[in-house]
Amino acid sequence: MSIYDYVIIGAGSSGSALAGRLATNKNSKILLLEAGPKDYNPYIKLPIGYGKLFYDQSVNWKYYTEPEENLHGKKMYWPRGKVLGGSSSINAMVFARGSRNDFDEWGAHASGWSWQDIEPFFRKMETWRGKSDQSRGQSGPVRVTDVSTQAHPLTDCFLEATEQIGISKNPDYNTGNIEGSFVYQTNTHKGLRSSASNAYLSTIKKQKNLVVITRALVKKILFEGARAIGVEYSHKGNPIVVHATKEIILSAGALGSPQLLQISGIGPAEKLKDLNIKVLSDLPDVGLHLKDHIGLDHTLLTNQPSLNQLLRPLSGKIKVALQYLFFRNGPLSMSLNQGGGFVKSNPTLDVPDLQLYFSPLSYSTAPYGRRPLMMPDPYPAVRLGFSLCKPTSEGSISIQSVDSSVPPKFFGNYLSTRYDQKTMISGMKLMRKLSATKALKKIIHTEMSPGKDVKSDADLLEYARLNGETVFHQCGTCRMGDNPANSVVDGKLKVRGVYGLRIADASIFPTIPSGNINAPSIMVGEKAAELILQENK
Repeated sequence: MSIYDYVIIGAGSSGSALAGRLATNKNSKILLLEAGPKDYNPYIKLPIGYGKLFYDQSVNWKYYTEPEENLHGKKMYWPRGKVLGGSSSINAMVFARGSRNDFDEWGAHASGWSWQDIEPFFRKMETWRGKSDQSRGQSGPVRVTDVSTQAHPLTDCFLEATEQIGISKNPDYNTGNIEGSFVYQTNTHKGLRSSASNAYLSTIKKQKNLVVITRALVKKILFEGARAIGVEYSHKGNPIVVHATKEIILSAGALGSPQLLQISGIGPAEKLKDLNIKVLSDLPDVGLHLKDHIGLDHTLLTNQPSLNQLLRPLSGKIKVALQYLFFRNGPLSMSLNQGGGFVKSNPTLDVPDLQLYFSPLSYSTAPYGRRPLMMPDPYPAVRLGFSLCKPTSEGSISIQSVDSSVPPKFFGNYLSTRYDQKTMISGMKLMRKLSATKALKKIIHTEMSPGKDVKSDADLLEYARLNGETVFHQCGTCRMGDNPANSVVDGKLKVRGVYGLRIADASIFPTIPSGNINAPSIMVGEKAAELILQENK
């Protein structure tokens, strides 16, 4: 039987950061368990390889929700990283901290988590390659790059359009003030993806105090009384038990962490009893309060070439491949979403309620061997889209088996509130307002979707129910708070009702940030490491 000081479950955005920082204490012995493989897939390093990884089950859990009641029974696809680096290894690499308001909301739920508390961790974790600013980190492991000079010319048209409807350009949306339009900063460095595993684990592979085991599927957390003492996992078909003398930290993500808690006896008591699971801590909120950003794209046919005409034909593929090979720039070094913004659908609002996305290409899903593949369309087109910053609909996660290899039942519960429905309609109207600007009218041939027949508010909402998609930001399923009555972990990230167990991942978010959640997830790993190191000096 192996014994470690700390056992970390999950090597995703938070888990990689946590493991890397804990390993700086050479006196600690740490085990990091990851269900997926090592991050050797070449498409992980290639930024636009995102399209290849989107349905690749070798590095992707490929989850689906149950039929969504408010989306006419559609099952929403939830890709999640199953590889070193987790979803930071397969995502679209947009780097967004969130707003000052987002984290002051967190601070209202859990002391020590307001903007002034967590902003130093954002600086600590990043190396910013852009205009010099003391509010940006200069020596952290996560590389963040300003790619605005490489944006496609059609992206400039989008930015011009935002200004024409009164949306100012924001020189840096990662300083606490997110409002305005911009070219997205990306987790890239010299044309390569900067994932959490690449940032935190690749530089310490030879350290003997950190052991990383991949393809290790955790079955459950083991307890002695109310204290977490070990982990049972499966590796190469063999059951293995390891013990932790100090702590076990659960970093399996917003979908995996509540599943393992419930399987291990922590969660809603009645549900656990139904599956004959011994209840260690009756925490009804485990698996509840799931938040996610839902959005919608408008596909606009253009009267001039988009990236479709470069990325689809063989001649174009060869051209961009050579450009990337020799110079590490061009379309292959970029994210799909180039332009963006955080805006108010109504000027009377206090904070932005919509996040914007502009992609200088359009794409469809096509068969590719045994899995689908995102392919550029054969005609010139762009995508103009948005997502709700602060949706009020809440979903849930509920296990259906004590076997961790059986996915839980996922319920997104999208568009279940009037607020979300109204904001979705407002977002679609804003897309058309942008499309009608002088800057975009000169390049748009026609609105391919939703199309001219979708006119009334009822039409818009119906179209959203049929075509709305997740932006893959599930969080909040083991939320943090000072109030024991409605939280799963406290401000120190310790699981209530037991000892020796913490959670550090997106499941602890007490509220959903306005934008992308990868950067906040890494920040949680950073802060968790400091909490643990301070307590164990």
